[in-house]
Order: sequence, then C-alpha cells, then structure tokens
Amino acid sequence: MDLSSNAENGTLVVTVNESRIDAAVAIQFKDKMRESTEEAGDRVVLNLAQVSFIDSSGLGAIVAAMKQLGKDRRLDLAGLNEDVDRVFRLTRMDTVFKIHQSLGDALAG
Repeated sequence: MDLSSNAENGTLVVTVNESRIDAAVAIQFKDKMRESTEEAGDRVVLNLAQVSFIDSSGLGAIVAAMKQLGKDRRLDLAGLNEDVDRVFRLTRMDTVFKIHQSLGDALAG
C-alpha cells in the first residue's frame, strides 16, 4: 500500500497512490495511516483522487483510520470518483465524513 503525506497550511494531506482499497490491502492501509498520522495536527485530509475502487473492507479501514485519530482530530476525504463516492453515500458514511470534491476544496475549506 503506497501512501504519501505532506503538510499544507497546518493540515496533513495523506494521498493514496493506489487504484484500490480492498480486502487485500485493508490491513496495510490501516498500518500506513497510523504511521502517517501519528504526529498529525487536528486535521487530516485523505486524498482518494487515484482510488477507483473501494469495498467494504476498504471502507472499514478508512473508518478505523478515523477512529485511530481520536476525538480531537478530524479526518476529511477529498477527490472521490463517482464509484467511490457512491459507496460512501450508499453506506451513509457521507454523514460521518466531510467529503470535498477536490483536494483544493478541502484545503480551502
């Protein structure tokens, strides 16, 4: 699982450099997110612009990453394509996460 991260204006941006977050990589994703966000401030944006597929295991891994951050830090999502966005809406996870159209929108808001 290839993740990259950088800080922009006090926000940690974690970018998923893979096309899928599914059962095959869910555990790796959670581990990499934990490593990437250990020293994060109060807001993390997960950039999913390159992700074209997510299954229930991937969704669970993103929820687990949010829980790892604790109550004092927030995980926002950005750059979801139509199929990934549909998964979040069908499972009503769009009510749990703040979802931004693009990384630029997430950083501006």
